[in-house]
Amino acid sequence: MAGPRVVIIGAGVVGAALADEISARGWTEVTVVDQGPLPATGGSSSHAPGLVFQANPSKTMTELARYTVEKLCSLEVAGEPCFLQVGGLEVATAPDRLAELHRRHGWLTAWGVEARLLTPEECAERHPLLNRARVLGGLLVPTDGLAKAVPAVEAQIRRATARGVRFLARHEVLDVRQSEGRVTGVRTDHGELPADIVVCCAGIWGPRIAGMAGMRLPLTPLAHQLAWTGPVPTLAGQTEEAVRPILRHQGADLYYRDRFDRLGIGYYGHRPMPVSPDDILSVDEAGGMPSVLAFTEEDFADAWTETRSLLPATQEAKVEEGINGLFSFTPDGNPLLGESPDVAGFWVAEAVWVTHSAGVGRAMAEWLVDGYCSSFDLHECDVNRFEPHQLAPEYVLARDCRNFVEVYDILHPLQPAGEPRPIRTSPFHGRQEELGAFFLEANGWERPQWYEANAPLVAGRSVPTPNDWAARYWSPIVGAEAQVTRETVAMYDMTALKRLEVRGPGAAAFLQRMCTGKVDKSVGSVTYTLLLDHDGGIRSDITVARLGRDLFQIGANGNLDLDWLTRHLPADGTVQVRDITPGTCCIGLWGPLAREVLQPLADEDFSAAGLKYFRAKRAHVGSVPVTAMRLSYVGELGWELYTTADLGRKLWDTLRRAAGPLGGIVAGRGAFNSLRLEKGYRSFGTDMTYEHDPYEAGVGFAVKPDKEDFIGKAALERRRDGVRRKLTCLTVDDPRAVVMGKEPVYDGDRVAGYVTSAAYGYTIGKGIAYAWLPAELGVPGTALHIGYFDQTVEAVVAEEPLFDPAMTRLRG
Repeated sequence: MAGPRVVIIGAGVVGAALADEISARGWTEVTVVDQGPLPATGGSSSHAPGLVFQANPSKTMTELARYTVEKLCSLEVAGEPCFLQVGGLEVATAPDRLAELHRRHGWLTAWGVEARLLTPEECAERHPLLNRARVLGGLLVPTDGLAKAVPAVEAQIRRATARGVRFLARHEVLDVRQSEGRVTGVRTDHGELPADIVVCCAGIWGPRIAGMAGMRLPLTPLAHQLAWTGPVPTLAGQTEEAVRPILRHQGADLYYRDRFDRLGIGYYGHRPMPVSPDDILSVDEAGGMPSVLAFTEEDFADAWTETRSLLPATQEAKVEEGINGLFSFTPDGNPLLGESPDVAGFWVAEAVWVTHSAGVGRAMAEWLVDGYCSSFDLHECDVNRFEPHQLAPEYVLARDCRNFVEVYDILHPLQPAGEPRPIRTSPFHGRQEELGAFFLEANGWERPQWYEANAPLVAGRSVPTPNDWAARYWSPIVGAEAQVTRETVAMYDMTALKRLEVRGPGAAAFLQRMCTGKVDKSVGSVTYTLLLDHDGGIRSDITVARLGRDLFQIGANGNLDLDWLTRHLPADGTVQVRDITPGTCCIGLWGPLAREVLQPLADEDFSAAGLKYFRAKRAHVGSVPVTAMRLSYVGELGWELYTTADLGRKLWDTLRRAAGPLGGIVAGRGAFNSLRLEKGYRSFGTDMTYEHDPYEAGVGFAVKPDKEDFIGKAALERRRDGVRRKLTCLTVDDPRAVVMGKEPVYDGDRVAGYVTSAAYGYTIGKGIAYAWLPAELGVPGTALHIGYFDQTVEAVVAEEPLFDPAMTRLRG
């Protein structure tokens, strides 16, 4: 098949990779345009230093890099390789950095990439230029190396051209044509190019091109310093371009690479130097390389001082040339992939570095041709993941600059992003501040992790202190709040969870088609169900409450759920979906005494018979109208109570006054996470993602295979009998050995899987870790161990749920 007419804007490492991958899948009506010459187009690809380090806390980003390495290793131009697989070496010169190398080794091991920790002597053997006295240890990844970006572009252009793809150099895009909400083509300075699909791979010019289609990209080009030494006497006579591993000294924001008898030095330690995409010249205007700015020598002074200390041989050399090269940064550091929410057929593949380029090319080709990506979980990369405030220019600039500053920093899993904060606050925020809330951030919301007002509750309780890393962003108050929730009652601010309203005469039929469960039930029903992709993978787990004949409220996981539902709306206008989160709020009231708090305040029957488990009703709590849903993610009796934002503080005050005499408290997210893991409740995006199906993830009960067709049903039926891996519950006896997630799990000496969520269970008195493991290891009692920094944590497979398996507390 020739496929639809596709125009790819940008012929750098991403555009060339996409053209190659998509034509290999049979789409050959493809035209690639670039304002510059080929294969060195003048964008970031043309000056990229080419270092490919695969270590990343994101499994997806590591897998994109691994595919890039594998593909570029297979390419050559004129007999010369496009990838020099010299290995990658990261060194530590301080104890915290040495600990971080152990953590990074854990990621690589968990994601299936070969890696080895080295002694200082072994580091010096691998890279003789190192000052052995400064090095405490290293991390070696043998498959890392140098991507030769321009030859890689050329090699992929040649392959795509052989299949019929057209490449048009020196074609500047002036406009993206559209009609009735759909892309129709691209206007260049050489004329019109009709298209059914347009993919923007324009790199630092991406926001400008996307803006032509009315799309706002949260991307900032920032200048990054790259310098080259003159000849280093110690390297005299080196005839190969690179013989030593690429080197990273993240404690000083530095990396290094060979270039014959010289060294390339990259530096992230300087001040952020953002550039507006609108201020970047075209190739013709710049007369060559608009992505390269003048080197600011004063910003490089500290880098050169540190380099001469770490690599003493450079003391006999000097910096001969340098650039401030532009690269793309995003608010969360991940690429921007996917289709515009407003203009059908307009796609972007932006903020992609050489490290992940070929992987992104494959991912996008699968997504375009098949309608979904089967090789990679892209939920962290989908361009539609952002909330509206995250597209504000002020926000984008601040967060992108911060990501530049932090690119080599040691970041804790719970560490909140910095300025601008606060952005989103619930109606309870003032009350929470009065109680000494320690806030973390979720989707821009300030969300309490614990409350200092609860400190007196710790006395006399067994709340073990975890290891140093797990004790960051933690307090013993977390344990006390969890225990009190089980003993009496607690209020939780659940406002940060996304809420969608689906209404219209076609709403029930629409949701039946979208969901794995039966949601066309009586008014007042609440259903836990799943959204699946077309390949049967889990896109989200949601709750669907039927509040009226044609009105439903969805408890969603984020903006991607809104985007997915919106894209599948019927064209006849019988269904509308909107985000009601900003105008509403929610309190989770949970615990064995929850009914004693709520019933005296309410004008409706909240007895076990009056509102059964997973049912909803409208009522008044004092003077506040609420929508009450009887469900609980902490495994205790109670309700989610929703009201409008203007009445939120009144609801908070009303409930708190009633709960106080019963020993009730307000509690934070730390306690919530511990309690939900004791109950075995999954968290989408952490425990399960697009790459998992319901039966593997332990949520097969949410699938009703006997109902009418739903998205992913056919694919899921093919998967049902082939479960080879499972999300498995592990417990840990050592109270200090609390892991944080993403650590490798071992069966003897064999890497068997990786941890997703973890916490200490303050009710059961054990550590809890959920992990993806081969199905055969999921037998209760199986002994395993977890790699945690340089330690081994003994763990055992446990029957789940760990708490209240008979559900008596929830249904009471």
